[in-house]
Amino acid sequence: MSEVRDLSLAPSGEKKIAWVKRHMPVLGGIERELSESKPFKGLKITLSVHMEAKTAYLCRVMQAAGAEMHVTGCNPLSTQDDVAAALAAGGMDVYAWRGATPEEYERHLTRALEPGPNIIIDDGGDLVNLVHTKLTHLIPGIIGGCEETTTGVIRLHAMAADKTLRFPMIAVNNARCKHLFDNRYGTGQSVWDGINRTTNLLVAGKTVVVAGYGWCGKGIAMRGKGFGARVIVTETDPVKALEASMDGYEVMPMLEAAKIGDLFITATGCDGIITKEHFDVMKDGALLSNAGHFNVEVDVAYLKKAAVASEEVKPNITAYTLPGGKTLFLLADGRLVNLASGDGHPAEIMDMSFAIQALSAKYLADNRGSLTPGVLAVPEEIDGEVAARKLRACGLSIDTLTEAQKAYLSAWRHD
Repeated sequence: MSEVRDLSLAPSGEKKIAWVKRHMPVLGGIERELSESKPFKGLKITLSVHMEAKTAYLCRVMQAAGAEMHVTGCNPLSTQDDVAAALAAGGMDVYAWRGATPEEYERHLTRALEPGPNIIIDDGGDLVNLVHTKLTHLIPGIIGGCEETTTGVIRLHAMAADKTLRFPMIAVNNARCKHLFDNRYGTGQSVWDGINRTTNLLVAGKTVVVAGYGWCGKGIAMRGKGFGARVIVTETDPVKALEASMDGYEVMPMLEAAKIGDLFITATGCDGIITKEHFDVMKDGALLSNAGHFNVEVDVAYLKKAAVASEEVKPNITAYTLPGGKTLFLLADGRLVNLASGDGHPAEIMDMSFAIQALSAKYLADNRGSLTPGVLAVPEEIDGEVAARKLRACGLSIDTLTEAQKAYLSAWRHD
């Protein structure tokens, strides 16, 4: 049933999964509890998340909780073939391989959906989009789903505003235990892991341009500054731009930043952030990378069309020589640099994000039939529970409000 590159790679994938499991104690505790209660017994779950070791462990947790799992990746260059093989060798339905063509990628999504999911775990919104456009016959069987990332939540809100979203979707990305940690610290570290691993170049002293100052951009800028770079932030939101300025970064339009940047990192979730007008004024040798979900932030299509020559100068680095002789270097074909050129977020960070996913999916199963279509927030009790579990796992404790303090905070009149 599965479609993976090579099942013989499974032992390598198993080692990766075992390693991250050791460093994901919150999800481990949830696995022990849910494997007893089996909240997903009799349910089919289709998951489309970056197919690497942390995701594989989440899949196994859901399976241990009773789910029939059908899984695929959410980005053609983020799948690790040995991890996909490990899940397939263990009997799970897996449809993913690294370097999938657009046609293969959609086929994998489709095959993961064909069994008829009751719950969807999405990352970027491709599953939800496919169900609402080409596989609408599956909608009656869907209880709801969870969305992992900013880009997917944006797409969901657009669908909800258009009154086309047909089932409830929980915006996991918006949970405090997700975006405050995963987007800021996870992206901040893993993006630089991918860039440094790929380029093997010094960051200190370079001018780094970060496009977008959301939680991902904040983490990227913070780590770039820590490496000793001069960091410039570009933004369209005046509040975020002002925040970046007060955090100590230079703020300017991309067209100005393009003239002086050595390394560019997009993290906006939007289209057309770095285009021809920016390429035209860039330095010879500038490095281009993307940390947003889709490969539309850097205009890769223009580079390929306009280049008089191109070659892969290192794995995951393509040199594009433009008319006039200037060469620009694109990392990971403009796809997510932290996953296409690295292993993604640290295990300890995904421990929280995937704990939110597992408990949010359980919330959907527990409340089937009572939730209305639309974009739902992660319940506060789930956010708080994951944070409390993580604190305990870290050996940390905090104060507790007394009854008198609770009364004081809930009253408007004080004698």
